[in-house]
Amino acid sequence: MKYSPNKFLLALASVATLSLTALAADDAKTGVDNSKKNERDRDGQTKTAGDQSNSPEDLKVTQSIRQAVIKDSGLTMTAKNVKIITTGGVVTLRGPVNSAEEKAKIEQLAKASAGSMKVDNQLEVKAAPVK
Repeated sequence: MKYSPNKFLLALASVATLSLTALAADDAKTGVDNSKKNERDRDGQTKTAGDQSNSPEDLKVTQSIRQAVIKDSGLTMTAKNVKIITTGGVVTLRGPVNSAEEKAKIEQLAKASAGSMKVDNQLEVKAAPVK
């Protein structure tokens, strides 16, 4: 089978264009770096899942809040995956949510389950994607 130079150049140009498009897409994703958040979480000043208390009361409250969040069909999967950390009579909510409404709804569910415990809402509303 004989290839013409024009077809070869066309194929080469197509591959080069696709490669450049892929590189540009990778460059656009570099802003999705959460290294600063990871550093913040390691400094010991913020609650992480490892800080969850093992006291029966704290575990029961955490379980109750998690069940309420999972049961709420109006919440996205992102919202259902937030961290719920209960220790020393304080419930800490951490992680990303898609909207201010989700943030408020999760706080409402936590307060309803936490009773007299304080709820520290540290949920972060994800920024809208840049177009």
